[in-house]
Amino acid sequence: MLYYLFNYLDQVFDFPGAGVFRYISFRAFAATIVSLLIAAIFGKRIIDILRGLQIGESIRDLGLKGQLEKKGTPTMGGFIILASLLVPVLLFARLDNVYIVLLIITTIWTCMIGFADDYIKVFKKDKEGLKGRFKVIGQVGLGLIVGLTLYYNDAVVVREYVGAAGEYLDIAKLTTTVPFMKGNEINYGALGEIMPSWLQWLPYVFVCTFIITAVSNGANITDGIDGLAAGTSAIIILTLAIFAYLSGNKIFAEYLNIMLIPNSGEIVIFCAAFLGACIGFLWYNAYPAQVFMGDTGSLMLGGVIATLSLALRKELLIPLLCGIFLIENLSVMLQVAYFKYQKRKHGIEYARANRLFLMSPLHHHYQKKGYHEAKIVARFWIVGIILAVLCLVTLKLR
Repeated sequence: MLYYLFNYLDQVFDFPGAGVFRYISFRAFAATIVSLLIAAIFGKRIIDILRGLQIGESIRDLGLKGQLEKKGTPTMGGFIILASLLVPVLLFARLDNVYIVLLIITTIWTCMIGFADDYIKVFKKDKEGLKGRFKVIGQVGLGLIVGLTLYYNDAVVVREYVGAAGEYLDIAKLTTTVPFMKGNEINYGALGEIMPSWLQWLPYVFVCTFIITAVSNGANITDGIDGLAAGTSAIIILTLAIFAYLSGNKIFAEYLNIMLIPNSGEIVIFCAAFLGACIGFLWYNAYPAQVFMGDTGSLMLGGVIATLSLALRKELLIPLLCGIFLIENLSVMLQVAYFKYQKRKHGIEYARANRLFLMSPLHHHYQKKGYHEAKIVARFWIVGIILAVLCLVTLKLR
């Protein structure tokens, strides 16, 4: 909104200083500051409201040190992230940009799925929360929206130099970057060509749906100890912000020989606001947590990260970039599979006594081994930073 206001003032009245709103770097900086201020100023008030409504976390005794002390800590803190994200995006981003519109829809959509889950847990006293099938239906619905928009919208293009024409042209094609490989692009459109014309969108939409479901659930599982999901997401978001800036800048894209994506520079504004929201939330969520994000926040984090990766054509980097989410997810899957195998082969008692991990997800395994929460979170963050650096290294491996 401020972008349009100051752009109008600059063009019509030549208002001093209004022209700075044309620059992505200025608006990204402003979005980060405003996001941090909203989280800092209104975060405490939101926590007080949640506490007043008795929206506290119900804790099951899993034998983890300090676990029962967290009983009654307000949950649904994802609303702090939501407010801190949306306000600066609406103020500083261009709302006619297809990527910004899609990211706003993703943010609200996944937040509402998480809210429904938290609401059932807190007010209906059902520890299982929203039934898995309804959660998946919501994620599939979002996958359809994201996939079909990126597939059909005319503004979703890549800019390539066409030698025959001797100029850069915007080309609507669904290519994505394959890391660590020469000539590293896959064209989803080519995959669709083997299908009937009315179903050619299906492979790409399936990929979008799978990625959104997997990453949002991965972030949800990672949200198990104070500061882990928010801090890990902040590292991922910062990395995606760098990709967005480079992919939207012609000079950097040419130098690094990466895909030039018109209008992707606006994604930097969104990433900056999201980064500020995560850091601002960490002020209250760092150990010992004053508030938990709940599924309201964790599903939103994962859904937005997935959509950002798809918009920037970096979805194949997700196993590396979101390696913490992947490891946490795999630890649960392996634990369940190993338990079922041992139960079938040796019986239930043997299976209970011989688990693959002391407890899953993986962060609980280390808690069982006696590591302090803060040390686990710090080391997971360090691993996340290493993975982010490896992702940035792929920029020159072309």
